[in-house]
Amino acid sequence: MVKAMQDSPLSIVDLPGIKKLRSGKVREVFDLGDTLLFVVTDRISAFDVILPDPIPKKGAVLNQLSAFWFKRFDQIDSHFVTADFDKFPKELQSFRAQLAGRSMIVRKTKPLTVECVVRGYLAGSGWKEYQKSQSVCGIKLPAGLKLASPLPEPIFTPSTKADEGHDENIDMNECRKMLGDEVAGKVEKLSLEIYSAGRDHAAQRGIIVADTKFEFGQGDGKLFLIDECLTPDSSRFWPADQYVVGQSPPSFDKQFVRDYLETLDWNKTPPGPKLPSEVIEKTSAKYVEAFEQMSGEKLA
Repeated sequence: MVKAMQDSPLSIVDLPGIKKLRSGKVREVFDLGDTLLFVVTDRISAFDVILPDPIPKKGAVLNQLSAFWFKRFDQIDSHFVTADFDKFPKELQSFRAQLAGRSMIVRKTKPLTVECVVRGYLAGSGWKEYQKSQSVCGIKLPAGLKLASPLPEPIFTPSTKADEGHDENIDMNECRKMLGDEVAGKVEKLSLEIYSAGRDHAAQRGIIVADTKFEFGQGDGKLFLIDECLTPDSSRFWPADQYVVGQSPPSFDKQFVRDYLETLDWNKTPPGPKLPSEVIEKTSAKYVEAFEQMSGEKLA
């Protein structure tokens, strides 16, 4: 039954008797008292617009891949408690069909106001900024780099968190002003460490992690890695066997969706257009491929 439910996309989650705190673009967050329940839907957004058609299995991929990394990085304090549905509180057991495979229980923390982006390759907004200034977030880079060029070493390029619209890249000075010197230094160090460990594992699985975004929260005097970790929604994954410097490589994410939307006469404001079944199926398959290649496991 759970498999059938996961094959049928889930856009909205309501759990009668369990208080919902908020709905993000993809995640639903419920209050369990001392902890939170994160449920990852199959919603998909592009150009900051949630599209009407969900992507089957996407939520399961994001949830299970994050759980894979949280367990792998158990030496780092994270908000992760468990993604094993059989260990969930008894008041959730009647919601197995909605929750199993696509949810986790996490600690409560106070999220920091900065997103922690690490770049190992030149792509996206970093490439655009480099073309203008030969720098990214105030970090000077060598001349002559091309699209998708590897950087001499990974760089920490924080950004603001925007409730609406796009996040804005900031430099380390601004990050220190927002977080304080000590916390800013800690998240920079942790972000670079986690990225490097994830990149090295991915390289063994034939995947390049071009860049990624981490979030951190505070609680009980500690700093915790929170939200998601090294997923196709928070990272740029490239297949190593198709990577060429100077070209935008194919990626394990919503590329099929973006490519399709760019062919439409759509102004990138709500409501988003419906997606053809072929685009939905290809995107779903790409997410599943990312999970299985990265983790070496089958999607549960």
